[in-house]
Amino acid sequence: MTAESTTSPREDRIPWAAMAGIIATVTVFAVAQGLTYPLLSFILERQGTIPGLIGLSAAMTPLGFIASASFIPSLARRVGGARLAIVCSILAAATLIAIAGTTQVWAWMPLRFLLGVFANPLYVISETWLISITPAPRRGRIMGLYSSIVSGGFAIGPLSLGLIGTQGWPPFMIGIVAFLLCGMILLAVVPRLPKMPHDGEATSVGGFFALAPLLLFAVFTAAAFEQILLSLFPVYGAALSSAEDRIAPLITCFIAGNAMMQILLGRAAERFGSTRAMLFCVVASLAGCLLLPLIFDLWLIWPLVFVWGGVSFGIYTISLIQLGERFTGQALIAGNAAFALAWGIGGIAGSPATGLAMQLIGHHGLSLSLGFLCCVLAVFLTTEGGRRH
Repeated sequence: MTAESTTSPREDRIPWAAMAGIIATVTVFAVAQGLTYPLLSFILERQGTIPGLIGLSAAMTPLGFIASASFIPSLARRVGGARLAIVCSILAAATLIAIAGTTQVWAWMPLRFLLGVFANPLYVISETWLISITPAPRRGRIMGLYSSIVSGGFAIGPLSLGLIGTQGWPPFMIGIVAFLLCGMILLAVVPRLPKMPHDGEATSVGGFFALAPLLLFAVFTAAAFEQILLSLFPVYGAALSSAEDRIAPLITCFIAGNAMMQILLGRAAERFGSTRAMLFCVVASLAGCLLLPLIFDLWLIWPLVFVWGGVSFGIYTISLIQLGERFTGQALIAGNAAFALAWGIGGIAGSPATGLAMQLIGHHGLSLSLGFLCCVLAVFLTTEGGRRH
C-alpha cells in the first residue's frame, strides 16, 4: 500500500499525455466515420438507388467490424498495437480514396466492408490502451470523457457536410485527412503508449463470450438502442404526423444527450459503483420507452430525448468501466474486441427486427422493442446482482 501511494502521483502524471493522444486519435477517426455514413447515403440517394440497397451498403461497415474482431488480439500481439493502428489508419484513408474514385454502389460494398475492417482495430487498441493506463479511482470520469468526446466527433462529421456540401472531392478529403491525421497523432505519442498486454492466458474473442456474457449483452443492447432510434425514429414520427423539421432536431437532441452526459454517468459509477450505475441507465432507458408515447406531442419530449440519449449510451460507457474493473492482460484486449463484435451485431440486428415489429403492430413497435431489450437486460442485471450478493 505504501509503495503504491508513493508512486501513484507519478503514475497519474505520466498517462495524461498518452490519454490525450489516444482520445484525440479516436475523436478524429470518429469525425471521419461520422461523415462517411451520411455522405455515401446522400450520394446513393441522388443516384436513385433504392432504400433497401442503401441500407445494405451502410451495413457493410459494421459487418467489417464483426468480421475483423476475432483477429485483432493476435495481430496486436504479433505486430504491436501502435504499428497495427497506424497501418490501419493509412489503409482506411486509402480505402476512402478508392470509394471517392468510383460511384458504383456494388463497388462500394466491398470497400465499405474493408473500411470497417480497418477502422475496428483502431477502436479496440485505443480503448485497450486507455483502460490500461487509467488509474482505477479515475476510471469512471476518464471513460465518460472518452465516450463524450468520441460521440461529439461522430456528431461533427455530419455537421461538416452542411458547411462543405456532399458534391465532389471536398467532403471526401475531410475524411481522408482525418484518417491520416490519426496515424500522425499516434506517431507523435508512440513513446508514451503502453505495449499491448501480454500477461495472463491468451483469450480468444469467442472465449471472452463465456467469461462475460452479460457484459456483452449490455453492449449489444446499447448498440441496438442507438441504431434503432437513429434509423427508425423518423418513421415513428411520420406515423404520428410529426414533421421532419421536428424529428430531425429531436434526433440531434438525442445525440447531444449521448455526448454530454457520459462524464456525469462516469462519476456516478465511481461514487455508487458501476453495477448500480449500469442498472440506473437501463431502468432510465426503460422509463423513456414507457413515457415516449405519452409525451411525444408535449414539450417534455425534449428533456426526455436528451436524457434518453445519455442513459442509453451510458450502458456502453459503464460496460467499458466494468471491463477495466474485471479484466487485465490479454483478456482485456480480447474483451475490447468482443465489445466491437457485440456492437456490430447489435447495430445490424436491431433496426431490421424493430422495423419488422413496426410493420406488424404499428409505430408502437419502436418503444416496445426498445423496452423489451431494456427489460431483459434489467432482469439479467438484477439476477446477476442477487447471485453475487
